[in-house]
Amino acid sequence: MRHRCQALAQDGDAEDHFREALRHHAVSGRPFEQARTALLYGEWLRRNRRGTDARVHLRAALALFDRTGARPWADRARAELRAVGEPPAPGTPAPDWLSLLTPQELQVVRLAASGATNRDIAAQLFISPRTVSHHLYRAFPKLGVTNRTALARLNLARPDDLP
Repeated sequence: MRHRCQALAQDGDAEDHFREALRHHAVSGRPFEQARTALLYGEWLRRNRRGTDARVHLRAALALFDRTGARPWADRARAELRAVGEPPAPGTPAPDWLSLLTPQELQVVRLAASGATNRDIAAQLFISPRTVSHHLYRAFPKLGVTNRTALARLNLARPDDLP
């Protein structure tokens, strides 16, 4: 665990510390700690734009968390896998797709679905049109849509807006 903590505390040789921690965990007989280290390493790799490498460690973490019954940790690993573009495993219940969006993405998507332009959305939310574009770029894959027309077909009404 010392190597895992050192990896989290530094940037320079963090990867070496993660690898050393995983090597020690493999023989320690503590699958939960091994899974936590694999998850943290996978998150670190994803943040450093190494999604392909991250998937290996995130999948390993998910398998160990599932095996040990650590559901909240398994959910976190699944979320990280989604963030690197991993499709959900077959038979996995579909998550509530609105919960995948950040609050800002949700606001932007609702306004875009109503027909507002990027400029209109930007003015209404006090952000730049470029930021609106970025939020839509991030939200479309999460919602499984590729354009505003498909976005408009989704039911994006707020629960309190429904009759």
